[in-house]
Amino acid sequence: MSLLLLAVPSCYKICKMKLSVLQQDIIWENKSQNLNNLERFILPLAGKTEIVVLPEMFNTGFTMNVNAHSEPPDGETFKWMSALSRTCKLAICGTYIVKEGQSVFNRWIFTGPDGEFHSYDKRHTFTMGEEDKYFTSGNSRMVFNYKGFRISPYICYDLRFPVWSRNRNDSDLMIYSANWPTARRDVWNILLRARAIENQCFVAGSNRIGTDGNGITYSGDSGIIGPKGEIITMSDPGLEQCITAEISMDELNEFRKKFPVLNDADKFELVP
Repeated sequence: MSLLLLAVPSCYKICKMKLSVLQQDIIWENKSQNLNNLERFILPLAGKTEIVVLPEMFNTGFTMNVNAHSEPPDGETFKWMSALSRTCKLAICGTYIVKEGQSVFNRWIFTGPDGEFHSYDKRHTFTMGEEDKYFTSGNSRMVFNYKGFRISPYICYDLRFPVWSRNRNDSDLMIYSANWPTARRDVWNILLRARAIENQCFVAGSNRIGTDGNGITYSGDSGIIGPKGEIITMSDPGLEQCITAEISMDELNEFRKKFPVLNDADKFELVP
């Protein structure tokens, strides 16, 4: 897979979009309570934002108990996301455990208010947490267009791998849903900004807070980053909250025209 020279797509209509990132205290392996808690934040956002980004495994926490908590692709959580998207007239995205055939995936799901749907399976399963023993790794990047922005989703550990996240002249907004521990919060904050700078993209990162069933703590540090690495908005560490910012394709295109660094970028080949 080769990296193409960066060019501003001539077909794009200049637009702005309001983006919200939700920082959540996930109740360990309690789907009903987590979904109810999320509704408290999402329902008031109707008419105020266009995409709500949720953390990784927002309905259970980062559990390896896949037999008890995996769902079919059109299961309970998918139906909840779809219904809430329609009700609030906004898109919702985040990850949960999906079983398809004999494989279990940490799957990022996007549901839109008009029935639009996209999914991405986590490429880099977290070996130090034995995620690779319970989940099948995805093998395909996902890029889709929503309201004039080309969106590429990634999940937690994917953030550490810049070649996988590389903008191949196909991305304007990168979304990272995560359960990223407090012990490595500096890495999270640095890499979110690095991915924005090196790819000349907006970056949104949603991370949980609280303590999970394994005693691991999370500080959140969720945020929306601009293409120069500037912090557009950042959550308060340790607090359950939702942050919102407006991002502009006009500003992004103008910056890319003035400073087209990716025209000089190296090409990468991804091999199995």
